[in-house]
Amino acid sequence: MASKITFIGAGNMASAIIGGLIESGAAPSDITATAPNESELAALKQRLGINTQTDNNAAIEQADVVVLAVKPQIMHDVCDAMRDSVQQQAPLIISIAAGLDADTIDQWLGGGNALVRCMPNTPSLVGIGASGLYANAAVSDTQRTLATQLMEAVGIAEWVDDEHLLDAVTAVSGSAPAYFFLMFEAMEEAAVKLGLPAATARRLAIQTALGAATMAQTSDKDPATLKQNVMSPGGTTERAIQHMEDAQLRTTIADAMQACADRAQAMAKELSAS
Repeated sequence: MASKITFIGAGNMASAIIGGLIESGAAPSDITATAPNESELAALKQRLGINTQTDNNAAIEQADVVVLAVKPQIMHDVCDAMRDSVQQQAPLIISIAAGLDADTIDQWLGGGNALVRCMPNTPSLVGIGASGLYANAAVSDTQRTLATQLMEAVGIAEWVDDEHLLDAVTAVSGSAPAYFFLMFEAMEEAAVKLGLPAATARRLAIQTALGAATMAQTSDKDPATLKQNVMSPGGTTERAIQHMEDAQLRTTIADAMQACADRAQAMAKELSAS
């Protein structure tokens, strides 16, 4: 990737993506990150050797790609201050801000921009993230490839054709790391009641989840088949799974994901009206 990339914002997610890009072969000299104060950028500059800048407009003068990595609550003000520079440079805009739809950001930046919305998740911080992406009509095939390469630097990237499907992405991957952390909590608590030390229970639960995910990722079998393969008739696993089914675990998960998607839609309306 030989494009010039500017990150507006230098928080954890931006830092993770920058690190992944460099590990994937991007030149640090082609990457710029901005923040209001140089002190916020010093560690990132020293660790990764990228360019840093406190002036957003100066940072996008030569940019082919501008990644908006600031909090949604300040995005309007940030975009207002950058509008003229963005209109002049016409870079690909990639927003990783949750809840702000593409049309709203495009309007804040003056309109007519090639814009990709991205919903990453926190495992991107350790290089195994999952991101959903949506492109507006102004994004070219080359720019889609650029966006894919950028997000694949920290995991997998899946495109959706309808922006509203990003709410489903939020439910299935954006918010979902917390679902698994809850599962770890519950398993650890239950194992302690069964007599295991908490530390032992935690290590076993987390390693088992890692193993199950790796098997699911590398197998040509679907999750239902993999589940069945662990179960022996009348055995321990069958008894545990039957209890979960009787307790309507599938319904609980479906309802939780619907609540997540509903909240994502509500947040989009709230933020676009601000």
